[in-house]
Amino acid sequence: MDLLKEIGDSRLYNLHSHTQYCDGRADMEQFVVAAVEQGFSHYGFSPHSPVPIASPCNMAADEVAAYLAECERLQCIYGDKIRLFAAMEIDYLSSEWGPSHDFYQSLPLDYRIGSVHFIPSEHGMIDVDGRPEDFAVKMCEHFHEDLRHVVTTFYHQTWAMLNAGGFDIIGHFDKIGFNASNYQPGVEQEPWYCQLVADTIDLIAEKGVIAEINTKAWDKSQRLFPSPQWLSMLRQRHIPVVVNSDAHYPHLINAGRDKALSLLL
Repeated sequence: MDLLKEIGDSRLYNLHSHTQYCDGRADMEQFVVAAVEQGFSHYGFSPHSPVPIASPCNMAADEVAAYLAECERLQCIYGDKIRLFAAMEIDYLSSEWGPSHDFYQSLPLDYRIGSVHFIPSEHGMIDVDGRPEDFAVKMCEHFHEDLRHVVTTFYHQTWAMLNAGGFDIIGHFDKIGFNASNYQPGVEQEPWYCQLVADTIDLIAEKGVIAEINTKAWDKSQRLFPSPQWLSMLRQRHIPVVVNSDAHYPHLINAGRDKALSLLL
C-alpha cells in the first residue's frame, strides 16, 4: 500500500494507536467512533507486537487472529465513513526478532511500524521506554548508570532494524531522548548525541522509510518525537513524514497533531 497516496491531502488521520489488544485503554470500536465524530478520513490500529519475552504492554500471539477479524468487522460497519487500517507496531529485539521476521511478514497487515523499546543488557532485554522514574531505576539496576551506553545502544538497535527492513514507518525514532534528558538534562544537545540522531536520519533517508512525528507527549510534556530540532533535517533529506498521536485513549486521537503539523508547515 502507498500510504502517502492513500492519505492524500487529509490532515485528519492517525496511523498509530493502541487498544485492548495491548496496553490501550479502550476497545477498538470506541476509537473508531471517536475518529468518525472528529471527521477523520483514515485511522490505523497498531498494537504492540507479540514478543518472545515477558512484557505487559505487548499483545499475545494467540490474539492476532481476533485482532485482524475485529479490524475487518469494523471496516464493514464504518467503511462508508472512514478508512480503517490493520497494522502493527513491531518491536525490534535482535537479528532474530523484528519487523523482517517471517511471522510478521506473513500477516495480512496494511503497513508495519518498526520501533525500538527494548535494548539488551547483561540481564536480558530491558524496556527503556515508559516513565522517567522507572528509567532511572533501570539505569541503576541494569546499566551501571552509564547513560551514554544506553543511548548509543538504543540507536545501534535502530540502525540494525533499519538495515534489516520489513517495515513502512519508523516509530518515534528519538524516543530515548525523553528519558535520557530527564535523567541527565542537556544530554540531547551534546555533540555525541546529536551525531547519533543525524546518522539515524541519514539511514532513514537511505532506506526510504516514512518517519513518524509522534505527538503522544505533547499535551503533557510539550515534547514531540523526533524533537522539533530535527524536523528541518528530515526535510533536507526529503524524508516523507506522517503525524501520529500514538493514542492509548479515544479522546487523544488528535492530541498534539495540530502543533506538529504547524511546525512542519
